[in-house]
Amino acid sequence: MSLYLWINVLSIAGPLLLSFDKKVHFYTHWKTLIPAILVIGSVFVAWDIFFTEIGVWGFNPDYLGGITFFNLPLEEVLFFFAIPYACVFIYEVVKAYFPKFRPAKFSYFFSLIFTIVCVILAIIHYDNWYTAVALFGAGLLNWIIYFGYTPKWYPNFIVAFMITQVPFLIVNGILTGVATENPVVWYNPEEIMGFRVLSIPIEDVFYNFFMLFSIVIVHEFLKLKWNKIKST
Repeated sequence: MSLYLWINVLSIAGPLLLSFDKKVHFYTHWKTLIPAILVIGSVFVAWDIFFTEIGVWGFNPDYLGGITFFNLPLEEVLFFFAIPYACVFIYEVVKAYFPKFRPAKFSYFFSLIFTIVCVILAIIHYDNWYTAVALFGAGLLNWIIYFGYTPKWYPNFIVAFMITQVPFLIVNGILTGVATENPVVWYNPEEIMGFRVLSIPIEDVFYNFFMLFSIVIVHEFLKLKWNKIKST
């Protein structure tokens, strides 16, 4: 089994085994989570195909199994479904174990600063497709949802997102070469800002936020619809 496939398997193994935890009951969220991951994950896979095609990033065959989907390794496609599952699991754990922990002021200032940083950096690096789209997309979506709707679950998401940055650094660090002779996923230096956390381009943090936030939005929207159907 390839290194990249092992990363996917190990990332989802724990959350999958703990999905039947009595307090979280994560398996009961599958009916809304799976559609959310399939829809948003497919959009990001399409995005990935495009950016791979234009040379923003690429993949080292030494760490892959050889099966491809369009121009993407199978492992890369699975990444967009395994990682969101694990991250939303953390989100639901935060909600279940800390239901009253909703730092409203922190969420407000986080949202405000996050959006401003995203927009400014996107404008500065407008000629870098990945940087501009990831940052502007994350910032705009965050602004619309928080300042337009201010959902009650937003503080929970921010806390969960910050927690997920620990496994994110581990997983993406391995993929980008912190523990291997050559990176599993390489980036064209002309297409990124150049600032890295360990070996991870800083854009990946905003990309990760954009994807996970989109999935949680759909997940929570479907839960709301599902609960309305049950109550009628």
